[in-house]
Amino acid sequence: MRKIITLSFILSVCFGFSQTKELDSLSIQLAYETQDSLKVQTSLKLIKSLYEINDYDRALKYIIQSEKLSNSLKYTKGIAEVTYYKSQIYAQKGDYINAVSGYVKSKELFKQLKDTLGVAKVNNSIGLIEIKRGNYAKGLQYSLAAINELEKQNLIKELSLAYSNLAKAYYNMNAVEKAIEFNLKAVEIQEQLKDVKGLIQSNCQLAELYSLKNENRKAIEYYEKVLNVKDSNNDSLRGRIYPKLGAEYLKFNDFNKASQYLLEGLNINRKSNNKAGILLALNSLGELNLETNRLKIAEEQLYEAGTIAKNTNNKPELLRYYKLMTALDSTQRKFDRAFMWQREYFNLKNSLNNNLPKSEAIELEFNPDFEKELANNNAIDPIVRESYPEHKEEFDKFKLIFYGLLAALAIVSTFLILIYLKRNSNIKYTQELEEKNLKIELQNEAILEQTKHLENVNNVKDKLFSIVSHDLKDSLSSINGFIDLLKDGSLSREEFDNLIPELSENANNASLLLFNLLNWSKSQMQALEPKPTLFDVQEVFEDKVKLVEQRMENKGIELIDHSLRDFAYADRSMFEIVVQNLLANALKFCKKGDSITISNHISNGSCIISIADTGIGISKQNLDKLFKSSTFTTVGTNNEKGTGLGLSICKELVELNHGKIWVESTLNVGSTFFVQLPKSRPS
Repeated sequence: MRKIITLSFILSVCFGFSQTKELDSLSIQLAYETQDSLKVQTSLKLIKSLYEINDYDRALKYIIQSEKLSNSLKYTKGIAEVTYYKSQIYAQKGDYINAVSGYVKSKELFKQLKDTLGVAKVNNSIGLIEIKRGNYAKGLQYSLAAINELEKQNLIKELSLAYSNLAKAYYNMNAVEKAIEFNLKAVEIQEQLKDVKGLIQSNCQLAELYSLKNENRKAIEYYEKVLNVKDSNNDSLRGRIYPKLGAEYLKFNDFNKASQYLLEGLNINRKSNNKAGILLALNSLGELNLETNRLKIAEEQLYEAGTIAKNTNNKPELLRYYKLMTALDSTQRKFDRAFMWQREYFNLKNSLNNNLPKSEAIELEFNPDFEKELANNNAIDPIVRESYPEHKEEFDKFKLIFYGLLAALAIVSTFLILIYLKRNSNIKYTQELEEKNLKIELQNEAILEQTKHLENVNNVKDKLFSIVSHDLKDSLSSINGFIDLLKDGSLSREEFDNLIPELSENANNASLLLFNLLNWSKSQMQALEPKPTLFDVQEVFEDKVKLVEQRMENKGIELIDHSLRDFAYADRSMFEIVVQNLLANALKFCKKGDSITISNHISNGSCIISIADTGIGISKQNLDKLFKSSTFTTVGTNNEKGTGLGLSICKELVELNHGKIWVESTLNVGSTFFVQLPKSRPS
């Protein structure tokens, strides 16, 4: 490693020494040359060398001398080249007025000389300035005008700048495909030049562009290319890339990789106190924890993200924060807060949409007549117009008129500001009243929702007391009566044996009643939560048939088993409740000699279960009353009683498992209840 460092140091010293030697040689050569065009050419070589090593002050000294000599010799090529380099230095120093003025002058001279390369270089330089200043459409045309000649001459340094700036212009004009095309061209040249900074910038922009197109795999590929660029392993760069890379993995639900990059990015940005990076990482981590149901952690992270977004006025991330908070509070059933976040989200979104520039038809391809059109439409920048001598007087008059109008505008503005301040105080007062009214409305909605919930709870309580005090009391009183008679010795053994079936029936009724009451009250209190698994339907039939075999035998009813080994994807315990209720119903409405048939089959990728009986059937008017939340019940063939809750519980349990339940019945012929359940996890 030491050898490599030493070698690098020696090479840099040698390069610096050779460069200094070349500059000294040109300076000596220049001192001894006569005052002619050759001296101007030597001076231009020296100016170019000084410009490339960023020694702009020394370069300007030689430019002034060369400009005087070129003007005295009337050496047009020299004047054009010197003016061009002077403009380049002005551009580097941020003096765009003088830069553009010089570019326009040198371009006219290059046109007189029919120097297409000179014109191309000037166009490219003007394009760079206009794009940097945000005049993307204009800068685009200038840069496109230069591309062909630069490509023909294979000037890779100039092409690298041109491609990068064209990509930037297209990116800001939302021309995604064009931006990708020129970024790819820029990367190809930057690799030749070993331009690490340029490669990082182009690959970052490519990743963002592919992310905009929802081509997230490619976005990840280019973010990883940035991290793999030589000399790119620094905290500043990783702090920028890791949160974005984590956000891309989050879109694939690859929570492990997303979490890894987001947490590391958050730590790096916290160390450097990079608010933008911290904000992006926290919003994405909040979304990740919301997706994985870690709601407490998500809330803490999103709260911090919201504070940073407001303090830094980062509106896109603030918009994302409002959206995530709406989802979080909806999940936690805090609907009044979720409504507030949703309102903030739409207000900010509308504000951002209103502030967007109005879309205009922008020419994305090169227009050979773009300069004429700019001139005809008065679209030339004032700093360019000033450089044309023929417009100087007109421009001076325009300035006087402009300053006069500016003074008048200042006076009018003062009055308008006073009117605005008064109006603003009225608006502020009105807004405060509106906000108070809105808070009262939200509170009223919350109170109404709580009142409705309490009414539901009271209804559940009343229904429970009603059933317990009547139906359950009857069954238990009957059982107690049998036990008291047995204790008193009022029943003989033979009489007791004859009453055992009735006693068993009462016990079964009480058991099923309690079973249904428990599940119904749970469903009314919204405490039922399915835990689906893959289970064998035939096994459930076998278990539940054993529970009713004795009752079927006592009542003289035949069981026909057509069940098959098949699997359904649902909560097994809930399905058992459904089967038990449907078997009990079938048994209740069958007479001696009737039969109950259980079967199952596959239809359209679903498991269909049916329980059919040849009992008394259901009338058309009663069919519509089944499965309702309000209770409906009729006595069985042996005067068996019910709560009317069984079928409504069945419907709720089946639908909780993404299934359907229905019945087909003919009076005095029989009924068939069908249950449809998925065979795999629903998408």
